Amino acid sequence: MRKETIILIAEDDEGHYSLIRKNLQRAGVENPILRFPDGQAVLDFLFCPDHQNGPTQSDSYLLLLDIRMPKVDGIEVLQAIKKDSRLKVIPIIMVTTTDDPMEVDRCHQLGCNLYLAKPIDYDAFVDSIRKTGKFFSLLEVPSLEGV
Repeated sequence: MRKETIILIAEDDEGHYSLIRKNLQRAGVENPILRFPDGQAVLDFLFCPDHQNGPTQSDSYLLLLDIRMPKVDGIEVLQAIKKDSRLKVIPIIMVTTTDDPMEVDRCHQLGCNLYLAKPIDYDAFVDSIRKTGKFFSLLEVPSLEGV
């Protein structure tokens, strides 16, 4: 993944966010990471008309999105992003505690790029995030420029 790709993490659980950030870094991911504690905060950032407080056209973004969050849930965030002609290029990885096949299918139908179920077991969760970080090195993420 290009170094200038900014990783957005929408995760309301501070512990899960810390584990994700720490283990992405341990996997060699050096990209900047921005955290959003709820769905509304990530929408406010992405749809912000002020480029000092929102996304810039020249940057590329990758979103790790929890489903169950306060204010606006991840499904609503996914729908809003994928309906927007400028933002729909942002790859979205759903990161959640459920592996319900109906929910997995729904998220893919709405446009998520990957669905990652958070394992309950701590070591399995850490391993899953590290593998995800290694996968990031293979990604080419488009910028918002030219969309």
